[in-house]
Amino acid sequence: MKKLLATTLALLASVNMSLACTAVDLVAKDGSVIAGRTMEWAFDMKWQLVSQPKGTELTLIAPAALGLPAHKVATKYAVVGVNAGIIPGGALLDGQNSEGLSMSGNFLPGFTQYQTVTKDDKQYQTVLTFGSWALGSFATVAELRAALPAMKVWADDTLQSGPTPPTIHFVFVDRSGAGMVVEYVDGQVQIHDNVAHVLTNAPTYDWHLTNVRNYLSLSTVGVPAREVGTTNVTELGQGGGLIGLPGDYTPPSRFVRATLLRHGVTEPADAGAAVQAVAHILNNVDIPLGIAQSRLADGSMVSDYTQWVVVKDLTHNRLMIADYDNRLNYLTIDLAPLFAQTTPAARLVTELPYPKASAGAEVLAP
Repeated sequence: MKKLLATTLALLASVNMSLACTAVDLVAKDGSVIAGRTMEWAFDMKWQLVSQPKGTELTLIAPAALGLPAHKVATKYAVVGVNAGIIPGGALLDGQNSEGLSMSGNFLPGFTQYQTVTKDDKQYQTVLTFGSWALGSFATVAELRAALPAMKVWADDTLQSGPTPPTIHFVFVDRSGAGMVVEYVDGQVQIHDNVAHVLTNAPTYDWHLTNVRNYLSLSTVGVPAREVGTTNVTELGQGGGLIGLPGDYTPPSRFVRATLLRHGVTEPADAGAAVQAVAHILNNVDIPLGIAQSRLADGSMVSDYTQWVVVKDLTHNRLMIADYDNRLNYLTIDLAPLFAQTTPAARLVTELPYPKASAGAEVLAP
């Protein structure tokens, strides 16, 4: 096990990985709010489903060289989410709290530059505690948005963050359907209304919104027929209005694809239908093992793949989760008992009790 972990750390340190996370949220006709995301990676990150009870103590620190005191903060709300066990401190990269606030952290390499903490600052923390602090302290997007300008978030070479640079931007959505994207660019916090209700990876959110303008000609309605000379040429099949929709797995292409699907899908009637709609959208950015490959410095190949997917019902406090080997067998969790717990818990995502797939085919009566 130690040898495997050391090998993984070395590989992570030597490769500029192609990161491929996608987050989508959707509001049903009855007001139910569903948020889902995929997590793509090339190596085993020891993903854990964790619960953090109300009253969990967080330690918020500044860079050690400043000599500023650490602040102890007790969370106001219970949180359930997913962290990477390989990252020291167990930073949350996805989660939801008991009040229906959801967070997904997607990697933003090449563009993230966190804030600089000074001796005069009173509120500060590392990006590794940010997810737990945000979900543990606030019930709505509006509450969190109001608090962000006063909070300095930092990360530098002194931060013990494991082999993966913690360059992350975040998307939040709450039970009302309000959403925002939080990025740290050029040492400043940038807050965007999540008008697309989609987030992928680099570049920054405003760039993705501009890029969507390149695809204004796409439509969910195709052209059924056209006169070419004296010939009536008919369409070959449905979907012609989407010719030109990018199908690769780069972040800009996934953003365009997910945005068009999210805003083109028929409005679901209720939470159950919205869960299915979000899952269908995320299926369109799912990466099978072997499709999105990178070459390491030693010439070997690695492949990003969809390591897990979560679909969160923020209205009814439910969570659906599946790892790569169980995409047909989502585990549905009622979060109320977990939110009520008084002790923290963690379990590897790969070891959750997913429903068993049928060993054989069912025979239906005629």
